[in-house]
Amino acid sequence: MAINLGDYQELLDTLSPELQESLRAAWPDAAKVFSARGLDNYLKGAAALKSLGKGDELVATWIDHAPLVAKEIGEDAVPDLVQLALALASKTSGAVIELVLSTAPTAANRLGDEALFRAYLQFLSTLLAQAPRGVRPMLENLEKLFSQLTLGGLRRWALWGAHAHRTNYPEQANYFSLQSKESLAMLQKERKGTLFIDVQRRINMYLRALWARDFFMKPTSGDFESREGYRPNVEGYFIHLPDAYDDYTIGEHKLPGLELYRAAATHSAAHLVYTREPISAEALNPWQMAVISVIEDARVETLAANRFPGLKKLWVQLHSIEADRGDSAGDYLNRLARALLDENFQDRDPWIAQGRVLFRQAANRLDSNQISWDIGVQLAHEFRGKRIAFNPRSDVLTAPYRDDNRYFWEFEEFDFDKAMAAGYEAPKQVRKHVSLMEFANELDVETAGDDAEEIWVLGTELFPYEDMGKSYNELEGKEPVSEPYHYAEWDYQIQLERPAWATVLEKRPKAGDLQLIDDIAAQHKRTIGRLKFLLDALQPQGVTRIRKLEDGDELDINAAIRAMIDIRMGQQPDPRIMMRSVRKVRDISVMVLLDLSESTNDKVSGQDYSVLDLQRQATVLLADAIHKIGDPFAIHGFCSDGRHNVEYARFKDFDQPYNEVPKSRLAGMSGQLSTRMGAAIRHAGHYLKLQKSAKKLLLVITDGEPADVDVRDPQYLRYDTKKAVEEMARSGVTTFCMSLDPRADQYVSRIFGARNYMVVDHVERLPEKLPALYAGLTR
Repeated sequence: MAINLGDYQELLDTLSPELQESLRAAWPDAAKVFSARGLDNYLKGAAALKSLGKGDELVATWIDHAPLVAKEIGEDAVPDLVQLALALASKTSGAVIELVLSTAPTAANRLGDEALFRAYLQFLSTLLAQAPRGVRPMLENLEKLFSQLTLGGLRRWALWGAHAHRTNYPEQANYFSLQSKESLAMLQKERKGTLFIDVQRRINMYLRALWARDFFMKPTSGDFESREGYRPNVEGYFIHLPDAYDDYTIGEHKLPGLELYRAAATHSAAHLVYTREPISAEALNPWQMAVISVIEDARVETLAANRFPGLKKLWVQLHSIEADRGDSAGDYLNRLARALLDENFQDRDPWIAQGRVLFRQAANRLDSNQISWDIGVQLAHEFRGKRIAFNPRSDVLTAPYRDDNRYFWEFEEFDFDKAMAAGYEAPKQVRKHVSLMEFANELDVETAGDDAEEIWVLGTELFPYEDMGKSYNELEGKEPVSEPYHYAEWDYQIQLERPAWATVLEKRPKAGDLQLIDDIAAQHKRTIGRLKFLLDALQPQGVTRIRKLEDGDELDINAAIRAMIDIRMGQQPDPRIMMRSVRKVRDISVMVLLDLSESTNDKVSGQDYSVLDLQRQATVLLADAIHKIGDPFAIHGFCSDGRHNVEYARFKDFDQPYNEVPKSRLAGMSGQLSTRMGAAIRHAGHYLKLQKSAKKLLLVITDGEPADVDVRDPQYLRYDTKKAVEEMARSGVTTFCMSLDPRADQYVSRIFGARNYMVVDHVERLPEKLPALYAGLTR
């Protein structure tokens, strides 16, 4: 059943207009990851958070980030998240709750499992009770912490700091913000070698390459109070692997954690592939079940190794038990396990030898796991003569990759379809491009909602029979909303990035009157004429010859003749008689980023036109100039209304010709809202990095300093913009700012650098200065 946002009008009326706009922007993405029940919980969660009275920022954070949590681990964990937020309302500030919600997608992504995410929420509640001032700095560093720690490691690290600095609040803040030596030392202590989330995709591809089918894996976390994780297991057709593996030491050799994951995953996958029916545990005692488990492990490993011989080498190196060593029942089980896998393992014990003989005799009957039951029961009976007690808790297999074998003891009736479908989510929405006749004759549901399984798209717009001059899209269509882009933001006060803090939404620019662009060209005819010679000098000159070289590609005949004349006259000849042909090309991509904030609507002092009009004129002249030179370029613009709504317009893209379409968009651009420049620069850099040019230039045109409605500290966005410029520089993008603010000298040099800005004191000269500036930057 499709849910329409309009059905919740009563709930929407309780939200502010800004929250309603954010909700409408997030709705298409939410509809893709939530079911009808999930969407209902999503909206009710927003209403519940609004009722707390802790500000719109908290609700906006929920609107943006709850769908991301559902996308990572499923919608069933989302109600638990809002329940935690409501429970924390009486214990901490709205800012901390907001941080819990904004970092929840990071936690969901790194944990990768619904049960682990619920354990993480419970851990946050515990930590807030013991170290309330440590929660905020910990959450601000959550991405870094989860890149090195498992959930158990994070809990031990945090609770150690809470206990050590229970009453020393400054030291507590230093510890949880990773500023103290104790914090870094504990982090190193709890750090695991290889995290499951970092290798999951590689292991999945590895299994698919072996058996040409999908296997579905989930992480498990062991006891929080110890560093030991749970053993691998197979349950519900899912392979459950530990959330981290340390490197495994074998003598003086260390085996990487990735190899442990390969061994554990292939062993568990072998159980899934080669187990067709359950092994009956009826009338069996624990010792008999333990021996049968060893034989069954050897059976599936032998079948897998027969097909993929390299797996045997992978598994054998993880059996560290030595021959003829150990007197406990567990030692005998481990020696038997290695003897059945490794033919080079020499153990003189008669019971081990008997197990080898029985298994070798059954080599042609390994397709059925009945052989495991038969051999296991016989060996268990023979072991009674040794009179060694068996303890199920301590006498276990020590090979770290072996699973606990619950799969074939608790095996349900095998359902092949269920096994193949395990882990798959509902099919995603498909957009199908069809012809007009298909669209008109075979369309099933004209009023389908955003959760429809298939959307039909026409190649061109469809107009009604009545000659109204407007298409169905213009009459009834919805303005398309882009996927939200989330960018980190630098907080200079804590000297840390706030992950996924600003949200950029791309909006389709409106078209304007093309006559306006033609009028600009006519108005600045004299300027265009003066720029003509400058532009001609910048155009590529093709192949040019560089003469007077001592080392070149070919002989310069004229220089050679002059040298020969000098020799005949007894003078010292010029040795530079070679020349080289060089192809002169320009290899640069340019992005023009326009500040379209409300202040651009202000009139220029003493004139009847606005700053926006001047920006439009300058951009049109610059675009004409770049177009004539032939450099690839793009023109984008931005404005903002808080960190959750940075609007971004693409007037012209790099691969788009400079024709009537981008010109009409430039004619229709307007100024509104505020200037969150850092997020816009990062998003512009995203497109610039996709270009393959050797040089990349980002030209920012603004009339003021970075500012936004949700930021009171004027330094905050300045430092964030400076950080964004530094990030662009590390990526090979040169950022240059042309500021129309006469007071910009006070801050613009600190943001963009001493040589990467220009302040235009006489704004009316912008159309003339901008093309000349471009020529100077790209010469």
